[in-house]
Amino acid sequence: MAWREARAAAPPRRFAGQTYWARPVPGFGDPRARLLVLGLAPAADGGNRTGRVFTGDRSGDFLYAALHRAGYANQPTSVALDDGLRLRDCWVTAAVRCAPPANKPSPTERDTCLPWTVAELSQLKRVRVVLCLGAFAWAAALALREAAGLSNPRPRPRFGHGAVALDGGPLSLLGCFHPSQQNTFTGKLTEAMIDDVLVTGRALTDRNAGRRHDPASAGT
Repeated sequence: MAWREARAAAPPRRFAGQTYWARPVPGFGDPRARLLVLGLAPAADGGNRTGRVFTGDRSGDFLYAALHRAGYANQPTSVALDDGLRLRDCWVTAAVRCAPPANKPSPTERDTCLPWTVAELSQLKRVRVVLCLGAFAWAAALALREAAGLSNPRPRPRFGHGAVALDGGPLSLLGCFHPSQQNTFTGKLTEAMIDDVLVTGRALTDRNAGRRHDPASAGT
């Protein structure tokens, strides 16, 4: 918490003079979403600055362009709270709500924020698939399932790009490399790769449309 505020008080030169959000960053999207996109944490000069997850940074540029191509977003850019962006059948959030030092959230921060993610999921009654952006988000999604009263298999499913776990259940997991510059600039994650994952996500949500993710359906 102190770090996010310190960053806001001493931003890089390109953002000098801007007023930073510098608070926990909420999720964003369609309340009737079937696809939940789960990232790591707000970027120091992205969501921590703009107040919206994956907004105002290169990762967000890549992600929202892909969501637009897949029909989930009405425009390919996300730069500010008032930029007119709207999502359809998709909700975007992060496992950690505050910008962490070096953009590297810790498991402790993830566990501290878990109750907020559980509360968020409880309001998203139609979510059927969690698209996990990276191994950290995958682990958070497994913890989220357990906290929501859903059992996980042993051994736990392993993260991988394009990996699908718990298919056919009330809350399936889908893996995708995180759209960080480290991945997109090196070609580890390409537009074609994330587009393919989103096609899979659409198919999974259609197939799981009749499943519920509330605790009463645990184990189904």
